[in-house]
Amino acid sequence: MPASRPLRADARRNREALLSAARQAFLDGETDAHVEDIARSAGVAVGTLYRHFETREALIEEVYRKEIDALCAAPGDLLDQHAPEEALRRFLLLLVDHAAVSKGMSSVLESIMATDSPVFDDARTRMADALSLLLEAGAAAGTVRGDVTGSTLLRALGGVCGMRATEGWLVEARQITTLLFDGLRHGASQSP
Repeated sequence: MPASRPLRADARRNREALLSAARQAFLDGETDAHVEDIARSAGVAVGTLYRHFETREALIEEVYRKEIDALCAAPGDLLDQHAPEEALRRFLLLLVDHAAVSKGMSSVLESIMATDSPVFDDARTRMADALSLLLEAGAAAGTVRGDVTGSTLLRALGGVCGMRATEGWLVEARQITTLLFDGLRHGASQSP
């Protein structure tokens, strides 16, 4: 679909309904959800799905990209509403929650990992940049150490978020994230 031409209102609604239905199917654990099921759940014909997304993988990629867009938009809002240290803490917990959502999509995401899609490289870069913004704000306020980069913190969180999805894993992941956050505050200057 040409990106230069804006979608009509009904086409935009159909596209959003498809993305919402696909996201919900993947979150519900329907990793093998067929395009027919997604289209039916969205209330559109399969042809409509294929007018918006050339392949099932393209649909999955767009669902994931929208998750990343929402996640990476959060730091600015958090910094507007909270002190830098609290904004960082809340964002770290959002990343853990994102991992929980991604675990519901994990086997679905494997299909786009096997392609040449830049979606994961882009997501890692954007998340590291979001973390850097929060870390820099915290360091400037003197409440967070200034010697940790967003990329380093993302790697540490990768271990947390990569934990096997066993019963209670999310509680444990949040506890580990709290430990990371405490470590980020240790050694902060406390004076801007």
